Amino acid sequence: MEDRIIIKLFFERSEEAVKALEEKYGALCKYVANKIVNNEQDALECVNDTMLAVWNRIPPENPEPLVAYVCRIAKNNALKKYEYSNAAKRKSSYDIALEELEQTLCSDNTVEDEVLIHELTETINTFLGEQKELDRIFFVKRYWFSESVSDIALQSGKSTNYVTVHLHRMRTKLKKYLRMRGLM
Repeated sequence: MEDRIIIKLFFERSEEAVKALEEKYGALCKYVANKIVNNEQDALECVNDTMLAVWNRIPPENPEPLVAYVCRIAKNNALKKYEYSNAAKRKSSYDIALEELEQTLCSDNTVEDEVLIHELTETINTFLGEQKELDRIFFVKRYWFSESVSDIALQSGKSTNYVTVHLHRMRTKLKKYLRMRGLM
């Protein structure tokens, strides 16, 4: 079913909308959540929470594209579940991925102003758009989907070292890019 039809069903408050949404994007939401929580049961709970959140937000929201909207909600739900479940634990694959990026994105100043957050988001998107396709894929798989370096290497047919080096170079380029634009 097309996204616009699913959204129309949500606006009509039809329960078929949730069924169609889960049928189309449930597996993707579970994949995104499971990469963060690393637990099948918790990932399914995140999917259910995502479906409820979408039901509660549409209408009035009319997301475009729907897949990005749903994945963002699933990821945020998984992050909340992860934080709750791992309050005293550290060093999951998700923590390691975030620590890699932390050295690139952290600065002494906290970004609280929504305009600066939007500017940072746009700048990172622009940066990624200027990179080679393979580097973008590595970056998104590692830092959005929280995939392990070995999984990325296996999927791309490259060595783990190759992926690690490319991710390191991307972080270095991103840091330089952000500094040049005064965001670090």
